[in-house]
Amino acid sequence: MRTLYVLGFGPNLVSVIIIVVLGIIWRNASVGYSRDAGMSRLEVILFSVLPAVGACLSMYDIVLLLKKAFQEQITLYHQWTFRCSQFSVWAVIMLHWKYDYWCSIFCNRVLCFWWIAKYLFEFPHLVMVFSLPEVIRWLKESFSTLVVIFFGVFLNTVRVMKNSNGSRKLELLEDPLISSKIELEECSVGDFTGIFRSFWCHLTFKSINSVMDIGVMKQLGYDDLIQPPIELNTSSCYNALLESWVAEQRDHKTHPSLFRAICYAYGWQYMYLGLLKVVNDCLGFVGPLLLNRLIWFLQQGSGHLDGYVLAISLGLTSIIKSFMDTQYTFLLAKLKLKLRSSIMTIMYHKCLSISLAERSKFSEGEIQTFMSVDADRTVNLFNSFHDMWSLPLQIGVALYLLYTQVKFAFLSGITITVLLIPVNKWLSTLIARATEEMMKQKDERIRKAGELLTYIRTLKMYGWELLFADRLRVARSLEVKYLSTRKYLDAWCVFFWATTPTLFSLFTFGLFVLTGHSLNAATVFTCLSLFNTLISPLNSFPWVINGLIDAIISTRRLAKFLSCPEHNSQRVLTADPSSKFLFNPLVDINFDHMAVIIRDASCTWLNNNGEERSSVLNAITLDLPKGSLVVVIREVGSGKSSLLNSILGETRLVRGRIHSFGSIAYASQVPWILSGTVRDNILFGREYDAKRYTEVLQTCTLDVDISLMVGGDLAYIGEKGVNLSGGQKARLSLARAVYSGADIFMLDDVLSAVDTQVASWILYRAILGPLMNSQTRVLCTHNVQAVQSADMIVIMDKGEVKWAGSLAEYSISPHVVVSSFEESVVSASQFARQDSNIGVSLDRKYDVLLQGNTATAQDEPQEFIEAELRKEGKVELSVYKAYAEFSSWPVVIIICISAVLMQASRNGNDLWLSYWVDSVTGRHKANYSTSFYLVVLSVFCLLNSLLTLVRAFSFAFGGLRAAVQVHNDLLSKLISAPVNFFDRTPTGRLLNRLSSDLYMIDDSLPFLLNILLANLFGLVGIAAVLSYVQVIFLLLLLPLWYIYSKLQFYYRATSRELRRLDSVSRSPIYTSFTETLDGSSTIRAFKAEDYFLGRFMDHIALYQKTSYSELIASLWLSLRLQLLAAFIISFVALMAVLGSRGHFPIGLGTPGLVGLALSYTAPIVSLLSSFLSSFTETEKEMVSVERVLQYKDVPEEEFQGCKPLHKDWPFLGKIEFQNVTLRYLPSSPPALRGITFTIAGGTQVGVIGRTGAGKSSVINALFRLNSMWRDCSGDTDTPKKLNFLLTCVRFTLFLWINKDFNLRDNIDPYGLASDSKIWEALEKCHVKDEVEAAGGLDIHVLCLDECTANVDTQTAKLLQNAISSETKGRTVITIAHRISTVMNMDKILILDQGNLVEEGNPQILLQDEFSRFSSFAKASTM
Repeated sequence: MRTLYVLGFGPNLVSVIIIVVLGIIWRNASVGYSRDAGMSRLEVILFSVLPAVGACLSMYDIVLLLKKAFQEQITLYHQWTFRCSQFSVWAVIMLHWKYDYWCSIFCNRVLCFWWIAKYLFEFPHLVMVFSLPEVIRWLKESFSTLVVIFFGVFLNTVRVMKNSNGSRKLELLEDPLISSKIELEECSVGDFTGIFRSFWCHLTFKSINSVMDIGVMKQLGYDDLIQPPIELNTSSCYNALLESWVAEQRDHKTHPSLFRAICYAYGWQYMYLGLLKVVNDCLGFVGPLLLNRLIWFLQQGSGHLDGYVLAISLGLTSIIKSFMDTQYTFLLAKLKLKLRSSIMTIMYHKCLSISLAERSKFSEGEIQTFMSVDADRTVNLFNSFHDMWSLPLQIGVALYLLYTQVKFAFLSGITITVLLIPVNKWLSTLIARATEEMMKQKDERIRKAGELLTYIRTLKMYGWELLFADRLRVARSLEVKYLSTRKYLDAWCVFFWATTPTLFSLFTFGLFVLTGHSLNAATVFTCLSLFNTLISPLNSFPWVINGLIDAIISTRRLAKFLSCPEHNSQRVLTADPSSKFLFNPLVDINFDHMAVIIRDASCTWLNNNGEERSSVLNAITLDLPKGSLVVVIREVGSGKSSLLNSILGETRLVRGRIHSFGSIAYASQVPWILSGTVRDNILFGREYDAKRYTEVLQTCTLDVDISLMVGGDLAYIGEKGVNLSGGQKARLSLARAVYSGADIFMLDDVLSAVDTQVASWILYRAILGPLMNSQTRVLCTHNVQAVQSADMIVIMDKGEVKWAGSLAEYSISPHVVVSSFEESVVSASQFARQDSNIGVSLDRKYDVLLQGNTATAQDEPQEFIEAELRKEGKVELSVYKAYAEFSSWPVVIIICISAVLMQASRNGNDLWLSYWVDSVTGRHKANYSTSFYLVVLSVFCLLNSLLTLVRAFSFAFGGLRAAVQVHNDLLSKLISAPVNFFDRTPTGRLLNRLSSDLYMIDDSLPFLLNILLANLFGLVGIAAVLSYVQVIFLLLLLPLWYIYSKLQFYYRATSRELRRLDSVSRSPIYTSFTETLDGSSTIRAFKAEDYFLGRFMDHIALYQKTSYSELIASLWLSLRLQLLAAFIISFVALMAVLGSRGHFPIGLGTPGLVGLALSYTAPIVSLLSSFLSSFTETEKEMVSVERVLQYKDVPEEEFQGCKPLHKDWPFLGKIEFQNVTLRYLPSSPPALRGITFTIAGGTQVGVIGRTGAGKSSVINALFRLNSMWRDCSGDTDTPKKLNFLLTCVRFTLFLWINKDFNLRDNIDPYGLASDSKIWEALEKCHVKDEVEAAGGLDIHVLCLDECTANVDTQTAKLLQNAISSETKGRTVITIAHRISTVMNMDKILILDQGNLVEEGNPQILLQDEFSRFSSFAKASTM
């Protein structure tokens, strides 16, 4: 004992010396310090209060020693030295408080680390105190030690925060106490009442009360949620991780680690959370120690007050641990929110920054998985990393306490644990391997799902949706293959670790008894309590290992993507004209007159393995003058678009240099349309200038289209512009470029999607008009008028510049591709007159249209995209029933029965131990042998192990079956949905169902259901045992159940709404992310990265807000449930003490049963909280099932017949439309207005009209892609077609549209055509030399929607001749803007605003000067 006091005196003396020496050093320093050194008031208060409390406790010990001395009791000198040294330490700290430099003293690194080490020297003294039978002394010494630990943690926290941040915030201690709206600085120093009120409010999470009050009464909205603290600001979180990642890339250029970057950004905060976790974990073992002492006192029948003190202390310990648990969880969850926000934002920023060439190393599905799955797994790193050391620490402490109870008998249990270590390591390796493969297959599945959803309209037109759905199912089956491997391995982990505590108790007690010791209630039930303490770390450890493995794999995947070179490479520079020093070697160039300079540039794309493909540009040298119109021409695939992409920096520059001067605007060949209003798409984040905006609409001929839209330019445009025609998309993309007022315009084939009149207007009023004529315009086109107007012409051929020069040089060059070019060239004056005539005619036409449609335009914009459905109230029982049906009812029944019997065997095991103890030590001793007790105990352990195995594998099987069924049912519903469902539902929303929601159903939901079932039957078992042991506990059941039900009702009403809000707020994140992937090159060209990053941060901020409110609500519940459990513990303990004194007329059980009851009260703290938490979390995860089931009622396509088609249908190819009216929305204007026409079989028909006239709607009606209204029909050959399966009808028809797919799959995905027929078809289309694929044209009805719009004139003529000659006798419908395309057809249909205004033979109509077709032909250059 003397040695222990010396070990306490020595560290105290060293502490005094260190403080005094530091005080002298800083006092002599010639540097001035402010008194509080930037400390917050809370820090100042804690620096004052903690030493004062420690000094008071030390003085109390000194007073007790003086009292003993006055009473002439023996007091040893080492007791005096120890107590006086304790008081001296606190006194010296308080004396140095008055100096201005006190902060520098106590934040010194030596003192901070010494204070933590000091506790290790005093720990033996604390152990000695706990061995004494003095309860009051235990409590006092424990409190003194707690003050020392808190002060040490506080010093270290302040030091690190002070050094790491110039304007730091004490997040560890201040954040849970001080809200973003209440600053301590607003309170005076003496306003302790306000500080205490704020402290108590945030300690008990009362800030969520207002939200819960609203949640009980009505559906919650985003405005009802609480505001997250400032530290969760998306921008600051993003900057913190970005700076760390940039530093990591700088320090480790070859293999940067995202894990290290996360440590740089959040490591210190996370480390000090670990200190709090150490204290919290150690506090968890105070309960078993107090329980042990209480049972000893009950066995001895002591009349002292120690029994009451121990009973109350047991309850107080539970209360303190409740507050520490919730605060630790709160701080950890807040740190996870920071990391989640950081990773999501930095991933989005990377997608904005990485070029298309570098991004091509990853599939789109893989990148979407980074955001939807890998980000969440990386965030879970914060859970797993602390648990990796915390769980072994808890196990170690528990084993040490077991040693104090049963000596070396616990080694038998240790042996089982050690034997399981290599088994679990092997299982973890297999799980990691299966997880990695599963993630690869998940990437592929999500990629295919995205492809299916993106091109669903095309697939339905071909009748290929079932084929692509089958391919998606194959990808899903491969994913499920590895998922099932992982789930069954997880089941083995659960089995091993769940049965370990039971086997542990069997072997420990068995060896203890066999070595000659006798069991007593205190030993047995203290050990049982410790075994229960072991259950959580032992069961959690495999999940922790799996989570850590998943997080490491995900961080590596994310780091690989984040390490890709970004768009702003040094080889592709966008510089100001003044940056001439960059071009010293190019002395022969006049930079003042050049917009783009290309020198010997070779560019390439990358494949999925990161390897370079063949060059798309070879040794290009080109100078583009400022202010000129540069037209890039030649056939398809010659490298025109690649040239623009190279100037934009989207390709990999392998040689040479490319320099551009000034800002760039870009209009891509496939227009990228942003989900939002028309105005949003044009402004693109820029300020609204009404005058310029109006001029842009007129020059791009959008004013008429906008006047016809509901809501005008505030009309909402769906995802990818689904409610716009192709021409409207092209003009909207052009308007965005024109409005930007950039120095250089990159226009990729913007004229091909519009009719000839509109193309002429755009060319002369926009491209050559006053808004653009002073800037540099690079136009890739096949339009002859544009070539005639060019200042410079560039001819591309197989990735090389074949020729470049002026228009005059081009007219006499051998590269002229237009026949009779001289005849088509109009003199400048004639051209001006033609331009004027076109302008006047269009002006008149637009004026008439505007006047005629003014009344139809409405002021209020109409949302084309439906708001995401969010159900109200609790998750309906039908959702649980549906999930049970997905899992299959027999499996559900087996799971429930095994869970009930498993809990029964567990309780039977404990009751048998209680009977054993009473039989050996009680008044009525039984004459059974020790072997008999051990055999019965072994039977219970064996049953428990077998039932655990059955439950674990039943859950794995049922979860996997449900995962497969949910995916298949969802996919079947989606592919049978009509096209307008996909038009009105963003792809990101559907991908959210197929990624995040499905991931919850695959992984999280079965796990949570397993926990819920275990907690439920665990609580039932505890309640049954307590009611059996203490009959008076039955009186407490009813009020407890009432309070519990009120709490859960009050909480669940809000938690459901919060989870639904959380899920709904997550969808815009994925929608925005998916949308940005498609349009990243456009965003970079306009330098709009900051604008889109800001929009994405707004989505993240809303997501943070819902998640933070959900977190506070769950902690509100957890704290109150733990406090309720603490009351139960106190009640049972006090009743046990009262019963032992005979204060009740009825007995409260034998010592064994009382000990069992007390040991069962400890798990109530975690079980009550865990049950409702797991129930609530399960209900939240069930929202994923609910969201998937929302699509079970998606309307299926009409005309789903069942009769098979005749193999030769359609027999003649006759098409008849009778009074067809088509709307894309019930409330939208008709796209087709009662049109009627007949196309005879074998006729070739052209459909023309200006953009938005309804040309593509004819095909939509023919393929039944949209519902038709009124008394109408659109038919082929015979009305009886409506009885046939719609997919078969579409498959028999053939559509050729300009979409990008894998070539073989695009031509013949079913593999029905022979190779010879495929090659013959390709040769007819003059593309045999360019492709190696398969296909065919064995059809009766062929629909061509702008199939030659994006090809050059020469290729277009070849295709027209091939179609004309090879489709004789077949019905052909061609939608075209080029008049030459339809000039030789049998019939022409002219549409205008959805009306059929003219039809007939083109040659006859051409001779009629007043016909519409004649006016079209005159306006066209043919």
